[in-house]
Amino acid sequence: MQEAIILVGGKGTRLRPLTNHTPKPLLGVAGSSFIRHQIAKLSDAGVEHVVFATSYLAALFEQEFKDFSEDLEISYAVEEVPLGTGGAIRNAGRLLRGTSADAPVLILNGDILSGVDLRALLERHQARDADVSLHLTRVPDPRAFGLVPTDQAGRVLAFLEKPKTPEECVTDQINAGAYVFRRSVLDAIPADREVSVEQETFPRLVTAGRRVFGHTTDDYWRDLGTPLAFVHGSADLVTGAATSPLVAAPAQALIHPTATVDPTARVTGGSTVGPHAVIGPHALVDRSIVGARVSVAEGARIHESVVDHDSSIGAESCLREVVVGCHAHVGPHNELPAQLRLSCGIRIPAGGVRVSGTAVACPTVH
Repeated sequence: MQEAIILVGGKGTRLRPLTNHTPKPLLGVAGSSFIRHQIAKLSDAGVEHVVFATSYLAALFEQEFKDFSEDLEISYAVEEVPLGTGGAIRNAGRLLRGTSADAPVLILNGDILSGVDLRALLERHQARDADVSLHLTRVPDPRAFGLVPTDQAGRVLAFLEKPKTPEECVTDQINAGAYVFRRSVLDAIPADREVSVEQETFPRLVTAGRRVFGHTTDDYWRDLGTPLAFVHGSADLVTGAATSPLVAAPAQALIHPTATVDPTARVTGGSTVGPHAVIGPHALVDRSIVGARVSVAEGARIHESVVDHDSSIGAESCLREVVVGCHAHVGPHNELPAQLRLSCGIRIPAGGVRVSGTAVACPTVH
């Protein structure tokens, strides 16, 4: 039986307010929760049992999959106290079904959208008789990441901190958040304390001479941890730049059958429009996520933004790289600046926020 663990315990603080009430892996991406895209990918790779390593709002994962009927069993390992990535893996390992010390266990970070071939990763792991295999990806600018140099055979030489100078950029390879562990190596991770797999487990294995290999590919890869990356990842799934078994065919938009889009409106760039949403006349939704029961009034423009469920965007308002929490209201004629995040339930009056100037007369008596 091929088994896997998905690390889904994080609070997703960089995606607030979207994650105030929903764990990051359960947020909607290209028409489904992101975790369902990962489950579909694991199923295609032959995985028969997966353990969710949960912590934050853990009960919502069981609720999400209470009616799941596919040929894949799901178990839930809840952290009562923070255990770090390594501790979470060890804690989830106690629910694995297999008993062989050499059995390979797939492990995925719960916020990485990746095109890596998981079957190929497993096959390379077994062909190399590896203790741990890591999916590595190349990035144009590695300064924001820890580096993972390898030798010509693919064996990992070190795990380096984020480089501070050009001379320290000895490779463009970084950890891409998908691993295969030999079961005995997984079971050796301490279970009674917080452990970082990136800063403690992997470096310790390399120092000890264990067989740690990198599987480097140029496949699609994106960390969905920030709002802009989140909307881009969703759009890439819709347009086909990234793939998922749950997305049937590339398109310019994914519009729920119960949504209403005015014939004069445009929904482009891989945008998604959720159930019972309404997009008004001459509105533009570009490379964005519009949640369930959201209303977008006439002439509004939404670019690279997320509007959470049950919110409304007034006429002629413009959003660019904005996150709008649930049950919020943006009145007409607002122009919201990039990187702005609106808390759940907030109300902005007509013309209340504008980046550019306004010629509206001052209502105050001077």
